[in-house]
This record gives sequence, C-alpha cells and structure tokens, in this order.
Amino acid sequence: MIVGIIGSGTMGSGIAQVAATAGCFVKVFDTKQEALDKSKLGLEKILSRLIEKGRIDETKKKRIQGNISYVSTLKELSDVDLTIEAIIENLDIKKKVFSELESYISKDSIIASNTSSLSIASIASSLLKPERCIGIHFFNPAPLMKLVEVIPAVQTSNEVKNKVVNIIKDWKKVVAIAKDTPGFIVNRVARPFYGESLRIYEEGLADITTIDASLKELGGFRMGPFELMDFIGNDVNYTVTETVFSAFYYDPRYKPSFTQKRLSEAGYLGRKSGKGYYNYDEKGKITSQNIGSVVNSDGGDTLSKEELSQYIYNRVLVMLINEAADALFWNIASAEDIDNAMTKGVNYPKGLLSWADEKGIDWCVNKLDKLYNEYHEDRYRCSPLLRKMERENKTFFNPQLITDN
Repeated sequence: MIVGIIGSGTMGSGIAQVAATAGCFVKVFDTKQEALDKSKLGLEKILSRLIEKGRIDETKKKRIQGNISYVSTLKELSDVDLTIEAIIENLDIKKKVFSELESYISKDSIIASNTSSLSIASIASSLLKPERCIGIHFFNPAPLMKLVEVIPAVQTSNEVKNKVVNIIKDWKKVVAIAKDTPGFIVNRVARPFYGESLRIYEEGLADITTIDASLKELGGFRMGPFELMDFIGNDVNYTVTETVFSAFYYDPRYKPSFTQKRLSEAGYLGRKSGKGYYNYDEKGKITSQNIGSVVNSDGGDTLSKEELSQYIYNRVLVMLINEAADALFWNIASAEDIDNAMTKGVNYPKGLLSWADEKGIDWCVNKLDKLYNEYHEDRYRCSPLLRKMERENKTFFNPQLITDN
C-alpha cells in the first residue's frame, strides 16, 4: 500500500513513521525542502533513540527509512492509495490542496484530513468525488498515542469508512468512530479540562499551580490543565477552543478565555516559546510560574487548602463528565469509544463515563445543579442524559447500581 502524507511537520512526520513502520510505502509531501530535510533528520534521531532503548534494531530502522520518500510536488502522489493531510487548520487552504490533489490521483484513492476540529463535510465538498473523503485524526505524538478518531462525513461511502477503519487497525491503533461535529470526540469532551480550570483561575479561587496540583493529585491526571496547555501551545489550544465555540453557535459551555487569548497574543505560547502559564528552561522544564496569583475571592479564602483542592477537582471532573454524557446523548460516538478516546487519546486516568458510574450519577447531577444554581449560566446545564439516568436509576456500564459515592 502506498500512503501520501501532505505536510512534513511534527504530525505529518509522525503519521509517516506509523505507516512506514506498519510496512506501507510512504511519500511525504511539502513545498519547502528545508521542512522535508528537517522531517528526514527528525526520523533519523527518533529511530536511533528507539535502537538505544532496544525497541527496534538497525535492520528495522533501515526498513522504516527505506519505506519513506520525500516529494515536493502533489503530482508525485499520483499513485497513492491513501492520502492523509496534516497541514495548517485553515479550511480554505485544505480545500484548495484537496481539489488539486484530486486531479492527480486515481478514482479509487482515498483522501483524508487529520484536522482536529474542522468540518469533514466541508472539506469533502471541494472534491468531485466527495464520497472518497474522510477524517483520520491522530494525536500527538502519533507514533506513541494509541487512539485515532475516524470521522466519516455525510458524503463518505461505507466502503471508504470500513476500508479506513481496517487500515488504521492494521497500523496497531485503537479506532474511535466519531460523528462529524465540532471537535469530534476528544477536542469536544476535553474542553472543560481547560475552560473550567481557566474559569476557576479567572474567578480568583486559586492560582494555576494549585489548580494543576489538585487535578494531578486528586484526579490522577498526568499533567495539570495549565501544564498541558503550555505543552500543546496556547496558540493552538486557543484556536481549537475558538473554533469549537463558533461552530457550536456560541454555546457558553465552550466559551474561550481572555487569559489564554492574551497569552497567545503576547507570544507566551508555552514550552515552545519558553514562556506560557509557566516559565521554562532550555530543556523545557518548568522554572517558575509566569502569570501571577489572582486569588482574591471570598470563596477561595474561606476554604481550607484541602477543601479548595477537592472543590477544584470536583468542579472540573463533573464538567468533563457532563460533556462526555452529552456527546453520548447526541450520538457523537458510542460509550465505549468515548471512554477509549479520552484514555487513549489524551491519557486520562479513567474513561469519563466509567468515572461517572464510579462517582454515582446522582453525584454528577447534584454537583451540576449546584453550579447552575450558583451561577445561573447555561454553561452549567446538566445533560438530559444524566438527568434521565438518575431518574431511571441507571449507570453507563456497570450491571449493578452503585450506591456508594
């Protein structure tokens, strides 16, 4: 099988490595030769490290490298069976590239986008054969992250969907099939991890180190929300948030934060710029907090340190659970795929729907109603599914009801 990759950045290079490791012949396209050279050098370094760790041997390294070629014109992708685009999150640019690509490839060749939040249906509309278009969303770093979201557009044929699912499984990835809605599964469900944490900070209830520590220590998250935003890049994370917010007709649940907007405007992008919510040294390690404490709220002052940590954890977790439940309510994906997406796509310690079962559906509904009664904002509305499940005494997965919270 021949796979084309459009874009030789971090994501494109990572996907190329995955496909080449699985035995596919891969053509990486970029208009800039220096970008292609950087991609090739980056692969050399990654594979050499894998040899040092005993993950692969020299023979496999050479085989992977031999499976990848680097091209500078789209016409050189004329013989590919599958193309995955991994370029800038700009709809017009993607549509232009897809339209040109289609003029070179065969009628049976599949065209996919690695977009994290843009409409697959809109991208597919640029093609003469839109039924060949589908979303294949990898997570960074692609070689390490197990999850791949597969997103059929309304135009996508069942044959293409089934073929792509089998290909991705052959590449040893876990597939989660998502409906073509803003953010798909992960970038929709994960919004409160960032958004509610920013809201807590902006209210003055806690500083960023306290919020990060609360979610890591009590929730078991590998990184706190502010550490993770710095890792992703505040420009990237803010753009996704803004895209999801506008795509959902300005639903207040997805409202972006002025704090993150200002950091992005200032160039405080996180690790890649050396400064974000935290300051970083040359090796990317945190040296200090960058944005100062704004703790001045009466609510924050009246809680003990332990009570404040518990409040932060409960508030962010229940908002995440609510988002996952709503994704299921709207048939974005199955319960299994939603939980798989969050554990294997962004390394959450538990699937959110399983977490809801563990905490108790009544616990979730009560926490959300308390937030709604305090703020009277639609942001805190409880998912109809959670309310229905509480009324009917049901759980997402557990065969027996959980009575202990």
